[in-house]
Order: sequence, then structure tokens, then C-alpha cells
Amino acid sequence: MTYRTIQGDTWDGIAYKLYGDETAMSNLLAANSSYVETVVFGAGVLLKVPVVVEKVVSDLPPWKREA
Repeated sequence: MTYRTIQGDTWDGIAYKLYGDETAMSNLLAANSSYVETVVFGAGVLLKVPVVVEKVVSDLPPWKREA
């Protein structure tokens, strides 16, 4: 999957848009090492978006499980 930036995009903002979690920006950084020093993107930069598999822990206590 890919993502084309818009003017003003940032790593954490893109991560939030795509994954719903800004801490997932490390996945984006790892997949796009040539842009690692970019803080604010211009429009039209094509970034690779890795698929993140959510680890499901089956031994969570009942109050931490989704309903």
C-alpha cells in the first residue's frame, strides 16, 4: 500500500490517519528510510505503508478484552 502526502503532513499525522495511532510512525519510518530526515512533507511524496498486524493476546483479563 502507498500514501501520497499532502502539504504539511508529518510522520505522526500520517500514522494517525492510516493506523489510528501516532506511535505507529516507527513503521512508516522503517519503510521509508530515504525520508527519515523529513519533518514536514510537501505535497505529492509517495510513501510506502507497511501492513501492521495487531498482536492479539488471548490471556488478557476479562476487563481488558473487547466486548
